[in-house]
Amino acid sequence: MRHSVRLVVVTAFALGVLARPADAAPAAFAHPGVTVSQGQLDFARSKVNAGAQPWKGAFDAMLASRYADLNRTPKPRAVVECGSYSNPNHGCTDEREDAIAAYTDALAWYITRDERYAKKAIQLMDAWSAVITDHTNSNAPLQTGWAGSSWPRAAEIIKYTYTGSWANSGRFATMLRSVYLPEIINGSNSNGNWELSMMEAAVGISVFLEDKASYDKAMAKFRTPTAAYVYLDSDGELPKTVPSQNLNTRDKIVNYWQGQSTFVTGLTQETCRDLTHTGYGISAIAHVAETSRIQGQDLYGTDVGERLRQALGFQARYELGTAVPSRLCGGSLKLGLGPVTEVGYNALHNRLGMGMTNTQALAERNRPAGSNNLFVAWETLTHGDNPS
Repeated sequence: MRHSVRLVVVTAFALGVLARPADAAPAAFAHPGVTVSQGQLDFARSKVNAGAQPWKGAFDAMLASRYADLNRTPKPRAVVECGSYSNPNHGCTDEREDAIAAYTDALAWYITRDERYAKKAIQLMDAWSAVITDHTNSNAPLQTGWAGSSWPRAAEIIKYTYTGSWANSGRFATMLRSVYLPEIINGSNSNGNWELSMMEAAVGISVFLEDKASYDKAMAKFRTPTAAYVYLDSDGELPKTVPSQNLNTRDKIVNYWQGQSTFVTGLTQETCRDLTHTGYGISAIAHVAETSRIQGQDLYGTDVGERLRQALGFQARYELGTAVPSRLCGGSLKLGLGPVTEVGYNALHNRLGMGMTNTQALAERNRPAGSNNLFVAWETLTHGDNPS
């Protein structure tokens, strides 16, 4: 561990970013600081107001979505029960989509300065913070991670940019601290995208709560499943693993990687399952890296960034129509990566100058990126070719 931390610090110095360890909280948190920064919001707003594309089209699509409906009625419940694949679904969809709606309204407020949107975001956040006490059943950790990723994005924008009153912001913070954080902060030893989404939520919640200890814990934990989710040739003959999962033989690892026994750079642990779940994991990696950058430590310059770049490019190639070789998933892939390219592409290609031809083609083909209705929303608007 001592050697790996030293390597990260040396890499950081080489890239000209802060030398603080990559899993350490900042001395003072930046706000708004979960996935999207003040500068990014200002850039998006200026482009929308100027009628520039693709941002104006992305904004119009967001406003036309059900998430921006000012007549939306929140549907909170005390206990959200989510089984495998949301069966049973007792509040699962309602919670996730109310959280996305709150974030959507927060973005709409920032860009339009129409107070109705800020008040609607507050109404949604207040409705849930007044009621919810727990998540139950087998998908509780993942559900908490998904909803818990969207809530702090919304709250950060409202708390730090809305000049009106949010009287129950303290109650909302208590909800995140007592209902969400305990469910996710220790991980679950489940499939890769679960761990990554849970750590995304834990990092975002920690920023909103200004909880340095939780931020440090979540960020340190995030590094292990990231390395175990995306394979690089430099990992050796076999992918890295999460030690607590006891994947201590080749057969166990191959089985965990959906039967794939040939490992190539950019392959993920779920590529041979389907690209939709793969997209969940890739998106969570990008979101944590983006939040970390906003908070002063650029994970894009570490192996996290390289794994993200390679994973995006590898999956994008097949989404764009490249024939699947027989050595990969038996020659057949289930496509459907989702709207997950913008954050990583913007950071790695536009900001750091890395080549990402396939990812660029897919991002531009899919613009404006919408929502996956789980925890990803409106990233062409917030991150498309955004230099801030």
